[in-house]
Amino acid sequence: MGEKTSQIEASYLSGKLLLAMPGIGDPRFQHSVIFLCVHDEQGAMGLVINYEVPDVNFGQIIENLGLNSDIEVNVEALQMPVMSGGPVESSRGFLLHSAEFTNKDTIRISPDFSLTGTTEALQEVVNGNGPDNALFILGYAGWGAGQLEVELQQNAWLVLDPDPEIVFNDDVKAKWNMALTKMGLDPALLSTDTSGQA
Repeated sequence: MGEKTSQIEASYLSGKLLLAMPGIGDPRFQHSVIFLCVHDEQGAMGLVINYEVPDVNFGQIIENLGLNSDIEVNVEALQMPVMSGGPVESSRGFLLHSAEFTNKDTIRISPDFSLTGTTEALQEVVNGNGPDNALFILGYAGWGAGQLEVELQQNAWLVLDPDPEIVFNDDVKAKWNMALTKMGLDPALLSTDTSGQA
């Protein structure tokens, strides 16, 4: 029985990237790249990592939370874009980051990636003690039990291993193309847009 359980767990995709296929049918996820944080028998939760919240930056979030520092402030981190992680709980914030940073609330997703959702972690970023690489994300994408499996069977998503160079890349809009290229696919060949626009 233990072997069967481990086979089922191995089929879950926590820690993987989902790439929306053209024609996914939901404009909210068109060309999206989603980092899948949790996937089990109860459903799935992921963060879109290639859509920015317009006209909002991390410095504004920090200011709104009233976080400040008596020591050196990591000004570069304050310029970090704020990502729109999905349509669920769009005011809830997450820090998806490299795994060398950890605090009591950090969830280790894989050897390279962790997730922290506390203001204490944001304070560490402000203080210059945060992770080497991070994305600040508002909201998430969620699937009920079995829903993601159905979408995968319908070829709505491609699945691949996450690469920190893609996940944390500064060129947010290029992540979908970069991920497809990493898989050896030509993004232009996947387009279902007949208007000639990318």
